[in-house]
Amino acid sequence: MENDSGSGAVPPGDVSAVPRRDRALGGIVAVIAALVIVALVVVLTRGAPELLDTDTPEGVVQRYSAAVIAGDERGAAEYLSPDVADGCDTFDSETTDNLRVTLVSTNQRDDTADVRVSITTLYENGPFGIEEQEFEDDFDLVRIDGGWLIESVPWPLDICRVLP
Repeated sequence: MENDSGSGAVPPGDVSAVPRRDRALGGIVAVIAALVIVALVVVLTRGAPELLDTDTPEGVVQRYSAAVIAGDERGAAEYLSPDVADGCDTFDSETTDNLRVTLVSTNQRDDTADVRVSITTLYENGPFGIEEQEFEDDFDLVRIDGGWLIESVPWPLDICRVLP
């Protein structure tokens, strides 16, 4: 039965008359949804950086730095040499907010090592928005009983208050 009314009304059940624009819009929405899902999967599966071996100076510095940034001063103190740990009274450091530590280089000798890191601090209250301060400094390590322990730390990552 034809629709002679000229009103352009679509008879019930007539799928051939669905406008192509609606199908195209549905396809665009589906593609956007798929892209959003892929982006979420990529972001959520990017985990923390790969942990380096604790038998290396870099691995000790990485774990120490991560503990300090996480606020785990007791955990960080486990990576300090006995000479440093004995004269250390751990305290909470306010300077670890918005702190990023990046490995620059390592100079390893038989019983000592220097691990150079880049330390970046982000400040969100700058006059032009986010500002950052970056500098390089060294961790000094010593090998004791076959393992590496830290003897000196760059000041933003220092958890010790030297006792009198």
